[in-house]
Formats: sequence, C-alpha cells, structure tokens
Amino acid sequence: MGSSCFSRGNKKTVGFIQNYLKEKGLTDEIVLKGAHCMGECDKGPLVEIDGELFHHVTDSMLQEIFDSKLGYTAD
Repeated sequence: MGSSCFSRGNKKTVGFIQNYLKEKGLTDEIVLKGAHCMGECDKGPLVEIDGELFHHVTDSMLQEIFDSKLGYTAD
C-alpha cells in the first residue's frame, strides 16, 4: 500500500486479490491487510504471504501463487 508500490500498479493487485478471495469463498477465512513501505521500492508491487515476499507481482503470478498455496489446481 506504500506509494511506490501503489504507483507501480498495486491498486490493480489489491483488486485482483479481493476478487480471488471472493470467487473462492475465502473472504471470511483469509485476512488481507495492507502494509506500508517494505523497503524494496524498486521491486514493487510486493505481496507478502505467510512471511514470504513476492516481487514484481502480476495477476497471473498471483493466480499461480494463491492456487499453489491454497491447493487449487487448474481445471
């Protein structure tokens, strides 16, 4: 949610995450929190999941990351 990540497209990233959680029925099970600067501005947008930091995230990357971490497979 820091200004550098936000200017690199994090608004779209947040929207993707919100839609993903809603589509999978996970909004009550997974906590989505914003964070301010993580000190890696040149690598944004950043997403941290269970302590693991992902750099230069895109929607397709997030889809793969979430599917993998949550045990979903492609149909």
